[in-house]
Amino acid sequence: MKYILVTGGVISGIGKGIIASSIGTILKSCGLRVTAIKIDPYINIDAGTFSPYEHGEVFVLNDGGEVDLDLGNYERFLDINLYKNNNITTGKIYQHVINKERHGDYLGKTVQVVPHITDAVQEWVMNQAKVPVDDDRREPQICVIELGGTIGDIEGMPFVEAFRQFQFKAKRENFCNIHVSLVPQPNATGEQKTKPTQNSVRALRGLGLSPDLIVCRSAKPIEMAVKEKISMFCHVEPEQVIFIHDVSSTYRVPILLEEQGILKYFKQRLNLPIDDQPSDLLMKWKKMACRYERLLKVCSIALVGKYTKLSDCYASVFKALEHSALAINYKLDLMYIDSTELERSTEAENSVKYHQAWHKLCKADGILVPGGFGIRGTEGKLQAISWARKKKKPFLGVCLGMQLAVVEFARNCLNWEDANSTEFDPDTKNPVVIDMPEHNPGDMGGTMRLGKRRTVFKTENSVLRKLYGDEMFVEERHRHRYEVNPELTHCFEEKGLKFVGHDTEGNRMEIIELENHPYFVGVQFHPEFSSRPMKPSPPYLGLLLAATGTLNAYLQRGCKLSP
Repeated sequence: MKYILVTGGVISGIGKGIIASSIGTILKSCGLRVTAIKIDPYINIDAGTFSPYEHGEVFVLNDGGEVDLDLGNYERFLDINLYKNNNITTGKIYQHVINKERHGDYLGKTVQVVPHITDAVQEWVMNQAKVPVDDDRREPQICVIELGGTIGDIEGMPFVEAFRQFQFKAKRENFCNIHVSLVPQPNATGEQKTKPTQNSVRALRGLGLSPDLIVCRSAKPIEMAVKEKISMFCHVEPEQVIFIHDVSSTYRVPILLEEQGILKYFKQRLNLPIDDQPSDLLMKWKKMACRYERLLKVCSIALVGKYTKLSDCYASVFKALEHSALAINYKLDLMYIDSTELERSTEAENSVKYHQAWHKLCKADGILVPGGFGIRGTEGKLQAISWARKKKKPFLGVCLGMQLAVVEFARNCLNWEDANSTEFDPDTKNPVVIDMPEHNPGDMGGTMRLGKRRTVFKTENSVLRKLYGDEMFVEERHRHRYEVNPELTHCFEEKGLKFVGHDTEGNRMEIIELENHPYFVGVQFHPEFSSRPMKPSPPYLGLLLAATGTLNAYLQRGCKLSP
């Protein structure tokens, strides 16, 4: 097993996840089996109870793990399926060690950060690195480990110490450290500054880890003189300094790394049995990156949500839309609309914001209402759904988006004026969305319906079934507490809102489709988590096809994309 540790310096959010994913992609393109582990030094057990404004979206895995969004990057880039234990947190490690202490495994010894916590980290990494993540179920050969945060953070110290020890346990030819740093360029001088990188590498060395590669992030391409300066002051060869500047798409990052000889370096440094030349997989990435940059036709989608101030809150949704747009040769124009700004209360408080939000919504080719929790912004989402239904605008509702589509239909088509979800109004006379039976209202963490579940199509006359290749069932990932009330579904179906998919028992409504509408679809699951650059998610692909007016032609071709 070969281990590649990716650390970060200067600032967090520098792009370690994309760089770690890109390194994995390059190695996988050479025929190696690659897995990935993300370490988050926070004390939470998992990411399940975070607000999306804390660390971005909560990504859900097949096994129901609620994890950091970087695991989504790994899955998309490497086309693998990870597990909850591929995300290590301080909380998980301490819980594991404390449970062992309570069990008596330490034989009365004093339990300390060193060696017990550091040993637990190393043991966890070695065990998880062996778990198969590809469809062929073979043991991985390379494990890419990303250490979250920045070097010097107090909460990350035990993990840095664990890897300081681990480098000797694994042996030099099996362990490599890549340090990602920032090269800022102040507007005042326009000069690219190396001092933050020098200090960051010095701090890393002081903790016992020496970087084998220094990846420098910058806004613009870095000059050769800067590369030579970093090489000299950071005690590495010039070819060990890699530059990654801001690019038009993340598809370009593996190509930038490969062009700077990273494959040749890994082959030599880790003694890898690979060719120097990139494979067909990397050539596909190159073609995809070039195609992305040459797109001329634009499709605009309005994303109506409540976490619109930070794009990472809807990272997987954005990627799923981007994959679908690329598949049909369109450039995606994603317009984020804060759902509260569509509400009547905003018109009274700030009419400019209100009219700007509605202007965005009206000019969009399609409308997407993603998942979320809590009552804030729900009235604005209902307004957007109502507009999409009445104006026959292509619409996709995901999770809460589907539930609100049912609420909107009940209020405006069934004339149930107080129809609501019991999440927002526990005393409603028409509870069209109800608390799911398996939810335990005590603890908040890990109590939702989580992970991959089967959805069965109950009719052949379904646009989504055709988009999924006319399969009898699909398996997608879930993350929710509330369900459409199964006792009321017949009322909706009589008026044209069809529940075309349900769970294996037939009790939980999974997919809705509206008759006599170009594309009005709601799904209780989260298809965005399974979308891949070369395998777009069918519900999102359907939205883009409908928004560009090409859905019917696509279905007539037997769901084959035109060349």
